[in-house]
Amino acid sequence: MSSVDLDAIFDRFMKSRIYKNREILLPDYVPEELPHRDKQIAQLATILAPALGGSRPPNVFIYGLTGTGKTAVTKYVLRKLSHRAGGKILTAYVNCRRSNTNYRLLAELASKVGYPVPFTGLSVAEVLHRFISGLERLETIMIIVLDEIDWLVKNSGDAVLYHLTRLNSELKKSRVSIIGITNDLKFMEYLDPRIKSGLGEEELVFPPYTNKELEDILRKRAEMAFKEGVLEEGVIPLCAAIAARQNGDCRLALDLLLKAADIAEREGAVKVSEEHVRKAQQELEKNLVVATIKSMPLHVKLVLFAVYTLQKKQRNKKIITGEIYETYREICRNLGITEVTQRRVSEILSELDMLGVINARVVSLGRYGRTKVIRLAVSEKSLIEGLKLDDTLKTLLQA
Repeated sequence: MSSVDLDAIFDRFMKSRIYKNREILLPDYVPEELPHRDKQIAQLATILAPALGGSRPPNVFIYGLTGTGKTAVTKYVLRKLSHRAGGKILTAYVNCRRSNTNYRLLAELASKVGYPVPFTGLSVAEVLHRFISGLERLETIMIIVLDEIDWLVKNSGDAVLYHLTRLNSELKKSRVSIIGITNDLKFMEYLDPRIKSGLGEEELVFPPYTNKELEDILRKRAEMAFKEGVLEEGVIPLCAAIAARQNGDCRLALDLLLKAADIAEREGAVKVSEEHVRKAQQELEKNLVVATIKSMPLHVKLVLFAVYTLQKKQRNKKIITGEIYETYREICRNLGITEVTQRRVSEILSELDMLGVINARVVSLGRYGRTKVIRLAVSEKSLIEGLKLDDTLKTLLQA
């Protein structure tokens, strides 16, 4: 029998000295008010409003860095629109980081229109057919949100987007509008021009939050989430300042506040301090790197491993794209894996730079042209921890 008093642990969290309502700080919570996003709310509502009169709204593409309120604003406007329509408008939200194959995406949409399909076993064409049949039966306007749409395209190509953007020509009793959301500002470059024109009928760009705006958002959430007086004075300004340095990432600010409060709760503290925020920052940075690397496609991991290998060998020497490609090819040969092209490796390095996993700086080589100088932007310990979760790379890392 265990000597751990689980009841004592559970009792402590059931009678929290810190939280009034912890749910308020969770990532999927959409508040009744979204401060500092009135302009974007009004723009999106204006674009989607024709649906209330039975007309298909244009497709919308929403850009913005991580944590700029894109998903929250979209869910907020659709919630209000659905309520106003009295259920006559159908909405579907799909996170393409999770549903990152054509099959999974269409399976989610088919389920939304009352035609659930098995997890595997059907052709993509059959799942698309079932989705169309179910939608026609409902005779409705359907607004489909494809959040983090870049994950779908990078993982499975853009074929399903081609079908979805052409769907209205096949439908007789229903109509479809698509809202695409991404934090990849170059995303449209990956798409076939025919899809690009259909998907980007309207475009919205979300700017980063300022330090002051982040403080304001955190104070409003804190009032609802915490008991009075549990936050020390510097906690919210510190969370806001850290997030403001990370491109005004509101999600990071909320995660920091939540994690800091959780740490205080675990320690049995009666107040959340700046020290708790610092501990939360360290935990989140480590967890984010490991989770990001774990979810990467195999060849992205192999390129990252090539960067790590070179940096380990050449501590004080600049690492350039050509060296990384040659090291990547050698790794592929050792593993018996077919390599991708040098151009694709260059694209992968740009993606890793955008994610903040590496720093890629373009330098001039005079008459020899230009190249990128690469270095890791995350700790080697976190990098290895993330790569070790892939069975293909585990043996290499142990060698």
